[in-house]
Amino acid sequence: MSIALDLSMTPTPRAAAPGKRSLVGLSRPGIAEALTGAGIAERDAKMRASQIWNWIYHHGVTDFDRMSNIQKGVRAQLADAFELNRPEIVSEQISSDGTRKWLFRFRDPNPRLPPVEIETVYIPEEGRGTLCVSSQVGCTLTCSFCHTGTQRLVRNLTAGEILGQILMARERLGDFPGGVRPDDGGLVPAPRGSGGSEGDSRAVTNVVMMGMGEPLYNFDNVKQALLIASDEAGISLSKRRITLSTSGVVPFIEPTGREIGVMLAISLHAVRDDLRDMLVPINKKYPLSELLEACRTYPGLSNARRITFEYVMLKDINDSDADARELVRLLKNIPAKINLIPFNPWPGTNYDCSSSSRIERFADIVNRAGYASPVRTPRGRDIFAACGQLKSETERLKKTERDALLA
Repeated sequence: MSIALDLSMTPTPRAAAPGKRSLVGLSRPGIAEALTGAGIAERDAKMRASQIWNWIYHHGVTDFDRMSNIQKGVRAQLADAFELNRPEIVSEQISSDGTRKWLFRFRDPNPRLPPVEIETVYIPEEGRGTLCVSSQVGCTLTCSFCHTGTQRLVRNLTAGEILGQILMARERLGDFPGGVRPDDGGLVPAPRGSGGSEGDSRAVTNVVMMGMGEPLYNFDNVKQALLIASDEAGISLSKRRITLSTSGVVPFIEPTGREIGVMLAISLHAVRDDLRDMLVPINKKYPLSELLEACRTYPGLSNARRITFEYVMLKDINDSDADARELVRLLKNIPAKINLIPFNPWPGTNYDCSSSSRIERFADIVNRAGYASPVRTPRGRDIFAACGQLKSETERLKKTERDALLA
């Protein structure tokens, strides 16, 4: 049985007011620059930026008045010029297995455009908690087995909006100092993991960029958000606990390793170009040979920092013994593990999930070749929070309609 929480009595985080700039998502030099632009003396701006950074990301505050180590007059000056906005929670659902799905609403950076909505998922497991974060509103890739791919791309999320998902999840789960974990009607609380630079126990220990959108088509904002999330003075997640999943935007794979340094996951799903062209259409632009060469040369790749290859199991499509053997051949000399993902159905799909016995046989072939091939346990299916099921119900404007509003 899933649960939809009534949030009518839950304080809604304030969206950024017109004319005010949000400091969430800015680098520390970016915050300092914004402060000087608001009239704070340059000699003080760097110190104030570090203080504000700590309050936003370590303490999770959304109100300048709570920044007790900043003078009252300066706090008023900050409140007049800036916001620390978070997304609005439109809905929160809890699966029978403890998985949570939030529908978040963001005010568009352009006040002439309507708000947008995205979905974010939290998956609790013993000793860890993984937050699946979105990078775009909708998606442009149209992967045929993915529900998100049926929602046209509206726009990229900003760095602040990507971080806002992490901050809101941590707030809802009581992850900030002094935070209170929600009761949720007597459900057993999610187990705490072991994360953070000080060995503290958190609900959110891992972040995966596997939500709505293709992260590498929003590289600059994703990079900024993940560098802040992994900053020791910020959210302080280890880069080995952050995974970016791409369908294969080859030109940005090397910069991901060099400039961000997080773990890499590849949405592979097929071992032949003709089939992958159908399942993951970006393959027509960046075929398997180019994609796998980019993986072989991924900066920092080693047995300790393996690439994860995601492979959705589709009945009679990509699940044969021959497919398993070809997968092993393709990944030769790439430190890797293969996540086998039972297909998660959604309304209107033409695919079926491979049988349990077929998945086990496929995994056995891959395992015998020396590759770890865990079968991902479907989580949150009853609230459409499982892999490939995310799709917001936001108003989706065509580019021509958006352009008309801006004319």
